[in-house]
Amino acid sequence: MSQSLAQIYLHIVFSTKGRRPFLQNSTILDEAFRIPGGVCNNQGCPVLRVGGVADHVHVLCRLGKGISISDLIKELKRESTLAIKTKSPELRDFYWQKGYGAYSVSPGHVDALLKYIANQHEHHKKETFQDEFRRLLTNYGLKWDESYVWD
Repeated sequence: MSQSLAQIYLHIVFSTKGRRPFLQNSTILDEAFRIPGGVCNNQGCPVLRVGGVADHVHVLCRLGKGISISDLIKELKRESTLAIKTKSPELRDFYWQKGYGAYSVSPGHVDALLKYIANQHEHHKKETFQDEFRRLLTNYGLKWDESYVWD
């Protein structure tokens, strides 16, 4: 076969360092969503949706053929950190946590995930980020050490 084809949907989740609610201001929150979308697109990973709340972000994209998951996430965090820190003196201590969750998504689940990401504000009235992240890890069959998940 002379052509390389891939269709890998990727759900990425990461939080602010210490889960501090840095992204409370709607302008900052919009920026925190806009930048990762642009980074994904620039890296050949078409973004489908970015959303979240004051302490974390969800990204749904299609993974491009020319980049690893870790390199994509490194670039997402780097670009958005640099931009967010310039928005206000109160944000000079802004950082993303070191870790992340990255999950493959079946094409049949993309529509539901798009709605889930769009509805983060309502969702987090009932579930904390930590509980959501634990649920995602469990649902995707991952084993984790609680002492290393939260930084």
